[in-house]
Amino acid sequence: MRKITSLTAGLSFLLMLLTSVILYIVPQGRVAYWADWRLWGLSKSDWGNIHINMGFVFLAALCLHIYYNWKAITSYLKDRTRRMKVFTPDFNVALIVTVIAALGTYFMVPPFSWVITLSEKIKDGAAVKYGEPPYGHAELSSLKTFTQKLDLDLAKSMHLLDLAGYAAEDDQVPLAALAKRHGVAPQQLYQTIQTALKKTADDDAGVGNLPDSPPPGTGNLLLADFCARYNLNLKQILRDLNAQDIAASADMSFKQIAADKGLGPTDLYEIIKTLAKPL
Repeated sequence: MRKITSLTAGLSFLLMLLTSVILYIVPQGRVAYWADWRLWGLSKSDWGNIHINMGFVFLAALCLHIYYNWKAITSYLKDRTRRMKVFTPDFNVALIVTVIAALGTYFMVPPFSWVITLSEKIKDGAAVKYGEPPYGHAELSSLKTFTQKLDLDLAKSMHLLDLAGYAAEDDQVPLAALAKRHGVAPQQLYQTIQTALKKTADDDAGVGNLPDSPPPGTGNLLLADFCARYNLNLKQILRDLNAQDIAASADMSFKQIAADKGLGPTDLYEIIKTLAKPL
């Protein structure tokens, strides 16, 4: 039983280590589910579930390991006179290392902040690579709700899906379910129907269609992509931002532009709303 316990603890620890690395680099949930991100055939949810259950297996094995090796463990807490003493020099060093790591992470000081920052950069890069959903958990919306939120013509959208081979039986089917049925990402369904925009009086007048508040993931959008999405004049936006002493370029993200000026992405969005002029 001792051998089984030690081997189980070791194997579950290795799997936890693997899943920890993968969850460290996996895109944010909204991006992973929207683009149907997978690694070795497993989704973000699959990797997260494996990580959780391996944690429980490791915890159970660790408890048994402590039980079978209690005498050896307690010997670590004895001084030279063989008396039990919790705060031995070895224990104090281990405690100090643990506390420093916890406090360093909480206060975001190097080198602990570097680990978190690197993860954020990797995830932001993935958001640029795979694309952001138009709003949070858009893949869970029914086809009808999704088209309403994006001001798309429902009948035309369903016709475009049918032509592309992604036929929907009704407009209440969730986007994620429809995508799974046809073996594609929800993002691909959106790309199929995004030309089904309703024509409004505002469109005829050439008025930009910026939402009141920035959609999820706007901070990771490149300024060029943002202007293309909302039919804005990129050159004019760049000129007006520079006139306000906000350094910007087409290949900079909202986060980068805002951070250089000491602003938040939402603040920058509000500024651009006042400057926005459609093509």
